[in-house]
Amino acid sequence: MNATNSEAPRGRGLSLLSGGLDSTLAICVLRAQGLHIEAVVFESPFFTSRPARKAAALLDVRLHVVDFSHEIVGLVQHPPHGFGGAMNPCVDCHAAMIQRAGVLMEELGFDFLATGEVLNQRPMSQNRRSLQIVQQDCGYADRLVRPLCAQHLEPTEPERRGIVDRTRLLALHGRSRQAQMALAKEYGIREYPSPAGGCLLTETGFCRRIQDLMAREGMADLRLVRLLRTGRHLRLPGGGKCIVGRNRADNETLAAAATDGDALVWSVNVPGPTLLLPGSAGDYDLALACGICAAYADKRTDAAGTLVGVQRSGVVQERVAAPVARERFEAWIL
Repeated sequence: MNATNSEAPRGRGLSLLSGGLDSTLAICVLRAQGLHIEAVVFESPFFTSRPARKAAALLDVRLHVVDFSHEIVGLVQHPPHGFGGAMNPCVDCHAAMIQRAGVLMEELGFDFLATGEVLNQRPMSQNRRSLQIVQQDCGYADRLVRPLCAQHLEPTEPERRGIVDRTRLLALHGRSRQAQMALAKEYGIREYPSPAGGCLLTETGFCRRIQDLMAREGMADLRLVRLLRTGRHLRLPGGGKCIVGRNRADNETLAAAATDGDALVWSVNVPGPTLLLPGSAGDYDLALACGICAAYADKRTDAAGTLVGVQRSGVVQERVAAPVARERFEAWIL
């Protein structure tokens, strides 16, 4: 799906690519002009680069992957323009992403930035006021092109200079995706994700975990922030955090994430979860974690309970744990 124009590209652009249909189409629209386009995606504990990697491969476009963890954690704690429906600081997040992309644009010698935003597609983050705030706050207002809705916006420097042909940019707006779907067919794009989802900060259930972490351990330790995605999270009566693996992948992630200051619990000779207690777990919480491990294990090893392994402060031991009643510990799940 590269541009077929055999002439040297008129300009070079760096386009933000989430992997969704809009950001994919923005690249297609620009490349149809013979422009050289590369893409940038941001990843963090709250959103992944996987859809963008897939889209970049289909487009055959070079993709730059940027770690956005510190920026988004800071915005979750202090969002200058507030949140959306949950704990999603979308306006500030977009501005910060464009700012980071702008730095990369200058480092790589590109002429302009581009995004796949569509005017009024999202009522809170893509209305005219929000787009203007992003443009003002990002630091690269006059080098930003929005190919899908440019005809509804004032031209920026790349358009005024003719690097980007404004007459070939689009005038999409509103929440309907019919025009985008027609364009996708025109460009031969057959696979793309649904418009909803992608960012865990929009999910109220996940946000309960964030609020609990902010109130207790804080957000300074990115390891704990990243672990919010893994397993079941419980706040134990003694104040300790307990993360319970739901499957083999979770169990492996928790075991690999454990440090010397943590406690790790697992079932020894029957299938069951791995549990991580980050930080200095008290004896009471550790005993409860062993009982929770027994409750989730597939079967008991004897009448007394389940044999579990415990690792704490570099010491490994085995215990027989009686299962904690599920109706008791389910109240502790975040």
